[in-house]
Amino acid sequence: MLLVEQLVKRHGSRTVLDRVSFEARAGRVTAFLGPNGAGKSSTLRILLGLDCADGGSALVGGRPYRSLRNPLRTVGSMLDGSGAHRSRTARNHLAWVARSNDIPRRRIGEVLEQVGLADAARVRVGRYSLGMGQRLGLATALLGEPEALVLDEPVNGLDPEGIRWIRGLLRRHADAGGTVLLSSHLMGEVAGLADDLVVIADGRIVKAGTLAEVTVGYGSLEDAFFALTGGGNGVGQ
Repeated sequence: MLLVEQLVKRHGSRTVLDRVSFEARAGRVTAFLGPNGAGKSSTLRILLGLDCADGGSALVGGRPYRSLRNPLRTVGSMLDGSGAHRSRTARNHLAWVARSNDIPRRRIGEVLEQVGLADAARVRVGRYSLGMGQRLGLATALLGEPEALVLDEPVNGLDPEGIRWIRGLLRRHADAGGTVLLSSHLMGEVAGLADDLVVIADGRIVKAGTLAEVTVGYGSLEDAFFALTGGGNGVGQ
């Protein structure tokens, strides 16, 4: 389980996260929604040990990310596309990631095949399309066979076939008992995939619950989203 409790983050005098609390449970897909600048990226970065909070906690399986030994074997993440240097090949990128977390080398070929990049494994990342970069980022997240996945806009740049593929991949991961936390701006995709929703605006959680609970009284998830977030005028990352 991924647990965020009373998380506070400030940039100078500005409060970016104001007592943010939610959980992403095992066996379920949780969607983290909010307008640009609402605080999604700040929350995910703190959860993954990339930034520090000014208050509260963010735990992976009951522990801070930075205390995990070989963390990629517990939680796989994708925040900024592939995360690979443009001069590296996909195989080389995955090889150093595997070494850093004591992940068996056999996993490199397995995940490249799984995400559809086996034929482009020795192509430099700088020549990849946006969609291919997204697939490499997913391969990196899956490399350690983690129980939890944390993904920021995972379908960005994917064609319809790719979107359908990742929808199936994430659904299978959750159905097998894994935890999935993802952010997305595609309301239709979220409505068709997520079990639970967490909506953030202006650094505060404005609604959390199942899809049915968040959308009750509204015509669609999109209608609920705009009503809850005031049309997307959040501030601060």
